[in-house]
Amino acid sequence: MWQWIFLAICGLSGGILVSAGVFTVLLAVGLVPRFAGKTHTASKIFLYEETVIWGTLFGNAVSVFEDVFAAEGSRITGGGSAWADILQNGFLVVLGLFAGIFVGCLALAIAEMLDSIPIFTRRIGLRHGLGFMILATALGKLVGSLLYFGKGFVQITL
Repeated sequence: MWQWIFLAICGLSGGILVSAGVFTVLLAVGLVPRFAGKTHTASKIFLYEETVIWGTLFGNAVSVFEDVFAAEGSRITGGGSAWADILQNGFLVVLGLFAGIFVGCLALAIAEMLDSIPIFTRRIGLRHGLGFMILATALGKLVGSLLYFGKGFVQITL
């Protein structure tokens, strides 16, 4: 009994520390204020911050308690209706799209914060075509991801 309580306290403490680290990185990079500034919606910044926090909490809950969030008849529980599979796969596509956009924006915000893009372009003498270079990088990541997941280089069990 006491072992379970100790493990619960350790797991909760570790989760709080990791989430504090993630939110610290997001605040240090200034991702949320940057989005609010670019979209001219600074009055909604608290909504953006709450959305990031609740999205992170929901994502953690889904990853930890995946059996609870599994649709009845889905591949997690084995067999079932085609509609459940379509809804689950559609949800995964939308989730993957938003996660990819978030990770890409975070990577660009970190690169911009460290001034790595201007330094790199000055070093290689790039005067024009920075947008093309960023687009080529994004398309390369997209093709790499599709090959990685589409060709079965990784096994995802849902």
